[in-house]
Amino acid sequence: MDRRSREAAENIQAPRQTGPLPGVGGPSLTAGVHTGVRVSAGVRRFGMTVREAPVDLPALLPSPGRPFGLYLHVPFCVTRCGYCDFNTYTPAELGGVNPDAWLLALRSELELAAARLNAPTVNTVFVGGGTPSLLGGQRLTTLLDMVRDHFVLAPDVEITTEANPESTWPEFFDAIRSAGYTRVSLGMQSVAPRVLATLDRVHSPGRASAAAREAFAAGFEHVNLDLIYGTPGETDDDLLRSVDAAIEAGVDHVSAYALVVEDGTAMARRVRQGELPPVDNDVLAHRYELADARLTAAGLAWYEVSNWARPGGECRHNLGYWNGGQWWGAGPGAHGYVGATRWWNVKHPNTYAEILAGSSLPVAGLERLEEDALHTEEVMLGLRLRQGLPLAHLDAGERERAQAAVADGLLTAEGDSVVLTDRGRLLADAVVRTLLG
Repeated sequence: MDRRSREAAENIQAPRQTGPLPGVGGPSLTAGVHTGVRVSAGVRRFGMTVREAPVDLPALLPSPGRPFGLYLHVPFCVTRCGYCDFNTYTPAELGGVNPDAWLLALRSELELAAARLNAPTVNTVFVGGGTPSLLGGQRLTTLLDMVRDHFVLAPDVEITTEANPESTWPEFFDAIRSAGYTRVSLGMQSVAPRVLATLDRVHSPGRASAAAREAFAAGFEHVNLDLIYGTPGETDDDLLRSVDAAIEAGVDHVSAYALVVEDGTAMARRVRQGELPPVDNDVLAHRYELADARLTAAGLAWYEVSNWARPGGECRHNLGYWNGGQWWGAGPGAHGYVGATRWWNVKHPNTYAEILAGSSLPVAGLERLEEDALHTEEVMLGLRLRQGLPLAHLDAGERERAQAAVADGLLTAEGDSVVLTDRGRLLADAVVRTLLG
């Protein structure tokens, strides 16, 4: 299930993204681990379409005391970046784009979701993509109005939208701030022109920082900038200049993800053909250390392996994923998790709309998680957090292995929890595998 599902099975390498991904919404799934009963329909993979049909979603009972979020997926992009394997579609791939038809279908899903769940109070909303900013301020306002029509939002609700720098402007930020959005996440990636070109990003090197300042001017207090490191051709200086630009923009949150070359992407073909060199894991580890040192010195502390924030700037929606929260994922290809059931929607926007036109949920597949799978995910996700993993949540064998990892300098004991050391963060996947035995 995208890059996150391989975290438990790959060789040691620098930290990568495990939090909610654009186009998915949700935390990591284990790879090669039995997770319970799985039911699924067809999928779409890079131009090959297999017929998708809805799967019946069982009765869902949100677990009390856990935060509840909504993830809303906007599947549209102007062009497809060469490294991207997310569930996004360009106008050419769809034969044109009708965002209003997508909004109508999404409204239907939200109505059905609220009825299924008895409209729980929503603590966080995250609009991801794709490129949500392509909708413009008016449609993003309509989107949030639709949420309010069907769900009760908590008084301190966090409402985030992703945005690409090239499709934002001051009036856009004014409109979405007035609508009630509280947080913006901008895809900066880099300030180095050659890196942006390799990633097929179309914004100018300074545009992301300018967009962040425009968001602040509109009244946003929480702004994130996403960085990607390890792109072929990138230098240490390229990365440090990008980190410095993010710091100088004054944002309270920075995410930095190692480039992952996904099978089936244009970048994977370029690497396979020798046009681009493969990603070097030693370089990734070094770049991670550079970024971490610079961000820490600037007052942004790591709270998850790939995420840094000033106090109060942590993304609560992401923390919900990592801390065992629950959410409904609405939109084509979105994932949800309530109780012990995880499900995912059909991917293609047209199929998604057709199913909802018949008043059915567009669920493509589901799995009911068993206790061992829930425990595995708790270890995988919890260990990546600065707050650490409570020893009480580990069995006797896992606690013994955790103590060995402490002796090896990969974990440190803090109170009744174990926390990754600086070295342990570089080897987080291996530490998880070790603990799980």
